[in-house]
Amino acid sequence: MFSHDPKHAAPPVEGHGSLLVLALLALVVGAAAGLVGAIFRLTLEQADRLRDALIAWAQGEKIAGFLLVVATCAAAALIAAWLVRRFSPQASGSGIPYVEAVLNEEIPQAPFHLIWVKFCGGVLAIGSGLALGREGPSVQMGASAAHFVGKVFRREWPDCRALLAAGAGAGLATAFNAPMAGAVFVLEELVRRFELRIAVAALGASATGIAVARMFLGDAPDFHVDALAYASAEATPLFFVLGAVAGLAAIAYNRALLKTLAAAERLGRLSVELRAGLIGAAVGTLAWFAPSVVGGGDPITQRSLVGAETLPVLPLVFLLRFGLGTVSYAAGTPGGLFAPMLTLGAQLGLFLGLLCRLAFPGLDIQAEGFAVVGMAAFFTGVVRAPLTGIVLVTEMTDNVTMLLPMLVACFAAMLVPTLLRDAPIYDSSLRERESARTSSGTSK
Repeated sequence: MFSHDPKHAAPPVEGHGSLLVLALLALVVGAAAGLVGAIFRLTLEQADRLRDALIAWAQGEKIAGFLLVVATCAAAALIAAWLVRRFSPQASGSGIPYVEAVLNEEIPQAPFHLIWVKFCGGVLAIGSGLALGREGPSVQMGASAAHFVGKVFRREWPDCRALLAAGAGAGLATAFNAPMAGAVFVLEELVRRFELRIAVAALGASATGIAVARMFLGDAPDFHVDALAYASAEATPLFFVLGAVAGLAAIAYNRALLKTLAAAERLGRLSVELRAGLIGAAVGTLAWFAPSVVGGGDPITQRSLVGAETLPVLPLVFLLRFGLGTVSYAAGTPGGLFAPMLTLGAQLGLFLGLLCRLAFPGLDIQAEGFAVVGMAAFFTGVVRAPLTGIVLVTEMTDNVTMLLPMLVACFAAMLVPTLLRDAPIYDSSLRERESARTSSGTSK
């Protein structure tokens, strides 16, 4: 999983500041990332409430209300795209591929004003109903805060790199109230190798990030899951099937996302703002008829985890969210992919769990357990980061009884796309696309 390439080995402590200094600065970075991330989450929650209240009121106004909702969503998405193009092209999209490229020294770190562009643009975009996640902005804002701390204390690049990775991990930890997942994400996905200095910085930053964030957000896990029994040995093969199906669905999602981005770029006659406005208008139209389907997706995930969705409805909502996620990302506004992926995984898992319950009534299957496992499996299939997926879902649901089924499902979800030669979504294709778009925007 992690490499030990000598070319990228950790530099000697001498000449780059002591490990103690790095650890202390990592605590500062984590606190900053936790503060920004917590305020971002609270602001997003308020934006979601305002959107829901607007739709509820507008539905009593008939045609005028419908036009108001569509216009509001379109305007919010348009303004978010304008902020990105005008002030910080690096703030477009998730931000995770951009952070990876910076850590690999492929592109320079963005200016510090990216933080407010990412913050405001993310609130407008996700608040308008686009199916985007809060974790992408939180990761990139955490990395930018870390870069600022490194520059203020005049650290050299090896220390700045470690702090930047740690700040990104603290941002993820804050976004999902998952401190261990933040540290694992740094090593497994961002740097893809074990480096002692980065590991120490990531653990420290995630710890202080969560400590600060919980002062504002509380310490409850993001999702409530009823008590789940340990899966029986007879049911284990079913989780392998779930992982394989999640892997195939992940391939479809990755390809659909890239094709949607390519199609959006071919609409060169339309400005970025107009394209985002049209997508926002489409999302506003969907929100008018089905307000519970739009947005980041946490309420949908929660309903799936408690088994509140019915078998006939699940495929329809899954397909709606599948398409909405790819189209929303093509808007070019700030917003991540993790939260929408977790929603799709929970729905897919619940659907297969309900089918297995009907097909094998003697196994006493808990469909909600399949929903938990589906989150980790679909995440693994898309990102190809199984450890991050397992730890993230375990922390978000506060559930450990599904660890073995998650391991089985993530094995299959990792194996199927790899055998079919499907690249991880944050690998070269998406990273090169976002880097090229950033470079183009900067040159203007």
